[in-house]
Amino acid sequence: MIRLPRLNLFSIAIAFASAVTVSPASADDAQTISIMVGGISKFIYLPVKLADQLGYFKDEKLQVELLSQPSGVDAENELLAGAVQAVAGSYDHTIDLQSKGKEAKSIATFLQVPGEVEVVSKWSPMKNMADAKGKTLGVTGLGSSTDFLTRYIALKSGVTSQQYSTLPVGADNSFIAAIQQRRIDAGMTTEPTVSRLLEKGDASVLVDMRTVEGTMKALGGIYPFTGLYVDAHWLLSHQPQAAGLARAISRTMAYIHSHSAEEIADRMPKDYYGGNKPLYVQALKSTMSMYTPDGKMPTGGPENVLNVLSTINPAIRSKQIDLNKTYTNEFIAATKAP
Repeated sequence: MIRLPRLNLFSIAIAFASAVTVSPASADDAQTISIMVGGISKFIYLPVKLADQLGYFKDEKLQVELLSQPSGVDAENELLAGAVQAVAGSYDHTIDLQSKGKEAKSIATFLQVPGEVEVVSKWSPMKNMADAKGKTLGVTGLGSSTDFLTRYIALKSGVTSQQYSTLPVGADNSFIAAIQQRRIDAGMTTEPTVSRLLEKGDASVLVDMRTVEGTMKALGGIYPFTGLYVDAHWLLSHQPQAAGLARAISRTMAYIHSHSAEEIADRMPKDYYGGNKPLYVQALKSTMSMYTPDGKMPTGGPENVLNVLSTINPAIRSKQIDLNKTYTNEFIAATKAP
């Protein structure tokens, strides 16, 4: 990927400032857009894979390549290194990055709640997060959003991060293995992993953030979670492509809310089912409300995310964060009929 000098980027920004609409990318702009996903089979990232399966990126004349890393923080690092052009990851990373002097901007939002669940192993004596002292808690990766949220809900229960151990165990099968091998007492993961653990009886739910009600209880407000974010400099010089990506996601959100869980599951790769399609469909039905209706950032969401991160991270608390630089709804156009 070629990066333009800052002076030229500024000129491009001025040129685009007066534009009201952004036209679709043309066939001449056929450079592949690589999107790194922090665990592509997770429900929290389902919209980006579903958009690809439905052909919505192709409808926007975009050549999109989906890649996967086990953790959102790994995906973020790939973006910063210039190895990919976009990340399907957690919105809170854009705030964290700004506190470190880097800029990334969310252009479409998948979830209005985290969709994350703190599960506790059946072999652990933990009954609630206040029991986390001296225990080992699993997260996808150190510095990941599951790490952020774990620290926050533990702190709310009076337990600081110095009072428990954090172990990066990834997601899906590696997370399940960490539970079964008793390497963690509890951990944060998503669907369909949660349902697989519950069905086998290997774990139970400790904190549930798959619904608005559960999220309000755990985090004190709405918490926009995963979405599509890009490097701010790339965005300035690739607005037609960014607009195409956002439109494809917005159209996918409309599809999700106008089709059944069975129909959505039928569109997904069969290896995502974990060998149990009925369980996959059941888990999807229970989490449909976590998806945004149109891909727009929920009102008041960024403010609550900043509040949560500021509570656990002194570096963010000491910075003047400009939330307007962390997301935009400008590329979300009226959705087409699914």
